[in-house]
Amino acid sequence: MKFPNYAYDYQLLIKHLFERVRDWRPNQEIIYRDKFSYTYLDFYKRVHKLANLLKSLGVEKGDMVAFMDWDSHRYLEAYFAVPMMGAILHTINVRLSPDQLLYTINHAEDKILVIHKDFEPLIKKVMGGFETVKDIIFISDWEDYKPDFDTVGEYEELLESQSEEYEFPDFDENTVATTFYTTGTTGYPKGVFFTHRQLVLHTITAIAQFGAITEPTPFNQFDVYMPLTPMFHVHAWGVPYIATVMGVKQVYPGRYDDMIVKLILQHRVTFSHCVPTILQMIVGNPATAKFDFSFWKVVIGGAALPKGLAKSAMERGIKIMSGYGMSETAPILTLAVLRPDDMDVDFETKLDIVTKTGFPEPLVYIKVVDENMNELPRGRKHVGELVVRAPWLTAGYFKVEEKSKELWRGGWLHTGDIGYKDETGYIKITDRLKDVIKTGGEWVSSLDLENMISQCPSVAQVAVIGVPDDKWGERPVAFVIPKNADDKGIESACRNILLTFVEAGKIEKWAIPDRFIIVDDIPKTSVGKIDKKVLRKIYAEKYAKG
Repeated sequence: MKFPNYAYDYQLLIKHLFERVRDWRPNQEIIYRDKFSYTYLDFYKRVHKLANLLKSLGVEKGDMVAFMDWDSHRYLEAYFAVPMMGAILHTINVRLSPDQLLYTINHAEDKILVIHKDFEPLIKKVMGGFETVKDIIFISDWEDYKPDFDTVGEYEELLESQSEEYEFPDFDENTVATTFYTTGTTGYPKGVFFTHRQLVLHTITAIAQFGAITEPTPFNQFDVYMPLTPMFHVHAWGVPYIATVMGVKQVYPGRYDDMIVKLILQHRVTFSHCVPTILQMIVGNPATAKFDFSFWKVVIGGAALPKGLAKSAMERGIKIMSGYGMSETAPILTLAVLRPDDMDVDFETKLDIVTKTGFPEPLVYIKVVDENMNELPRGRKHVGELVVRAPWLTAGYFKVEEKSKELWRGGWLHTGDIGYKDETGYIKITDRLKDVIKTGGEWVSSLDLENMISQCPSVAQVAVIGVPDDKWGERPVAFVIPKNADDKGIESACRNILLTFVEAGKIEKWAIPDRFIIVDDIPKTSVGKIDKKVLRKIYAEKYAKG
């Protein structure tokens, strides 16, 4: 039966999420640091103004509009205005090197560039190499600032003169809405892209998932939301779209600094998401020990949630759980939610559940496969690569066909993550393919070792890598940041905690790292993950012969 041409062919467009904000909670607040606040009704009007501004600069369907800003209300406006015009929002990773930054701007073919004043030095280094950028809009953050290069004007001043009326068009739901570039791989970053249909389905599925759970971190219209994942990275995990549709109070922290804790306490933020290192900075800081965070719920992703960190947070009253996704998956695939039957479990059992990788969201299929794409049985003894299908996965890498085919070989998206599916259907990632340690013919999970070492009371942070070994092929080495810089017994404490896991049958004794290297810092990627590629280089240059 053919769809009748007299009926409205409803396409899943971001504008259909947006229209709700005008009437649902028009007086609800959206806040930016301690600088600015406005209502959802104001937000609704400003999104129309931004569309008119971009139209006046010649932006048309399919054009790229790039943003370089800290987490802000302006970014939220761009999340909606740019794709709803039919243009594509390119969220630029502000921590890229100048060479990588120029590559992504030219490769994406950006037409308009909107930049915060803090990034002027970086832009000045690369703008001579721009190939497609037609106009630049600068953001002054209400400070007396004028850039040292030609622009069309300041964001707020330009917006002020625009009309509040703009009719966002209908078009095919498979139109590309957003793009950004992945990092952490060799060579230049690769661009992933997502359509309106994908982002709408991701949003409404996540609303249903978060709204259906009661433990440990439900998210509903009564929450106060503040992202602690950069808005340039995977749509801040898609949560700004979710929060806006629900009409919650939103707090945007701008640059991540001491303002974060102040905003959490001042606005009584109840829901955030971040990588483990951000949470560690907050709960591990002695200056925050006196503060009450018992109202705060946090989803941890981007890296495995160590049990030691989860325990510290839960003992402070913070409700916490893992989530899992990738740049290529928009990103949410799983959440470590508690089943109804798990509500009354003891603390240690709950700790085990919330630090798993999680249970697949509705519409998400995850298989654990061997190298021949054969699905493996359930259980921790059956470890393989996770491959996924969901309606919101990128179709490939922008203008890189061979890598796209490799990503989707066999008709499933290959995550590069190693793990297993337990008997109850929960996923547990044990390592990245590139990070798993093969010693004496056996696989050792660097994540498992990190998880165990993190439970040592003396340890603030830990990272484990595999290093070359003539006899065993590879051996594990642990880099450890102690809570107390003067702690002389931390290596023996780490070995002792691992021995308790040996006695419990969790690991073999030969899996204990040969070396524990005490450091002041552990390198991170541009999105806050432990950078094991850099750690391996540091080890080779500084410690391999020592």
